[in-house]
Amino acid sequence: MTQSLTDWLQQARVTVVEVDREKGRLRVRGASDACSDFACSERTVVVTDDDARSGLGALNPGDIVRIESTDGRPERIVVLRRVWDELTSPEF
Repeated sequence: MTQSLTDWLQQARVTVVEVDREKGRLRVRGASDACSDFACSERTVVVTDDDARSGLGALNPGDIVRIESTDGRPERIVVLRRVWDELTSPEF
């Protein structure tokens, strides 16, 4: 059975639960409500509408992101929707 684009997008996106910038750790929650922890490096790139920059400083709890990783380490985190956009959407 093939997976629809909508199903894939729902599974590929996660919500940021906690950001520990000092320790380089990120906790996210997926569609199944299970949380996952990631150890990020200084090479982890966070891509937003504004720019792409290294570090976790661009992330906020509640942001919806997609994580592209290799060997369990995030290489690139793409912000799909900001927490403040989520709170003002008609879906809320």
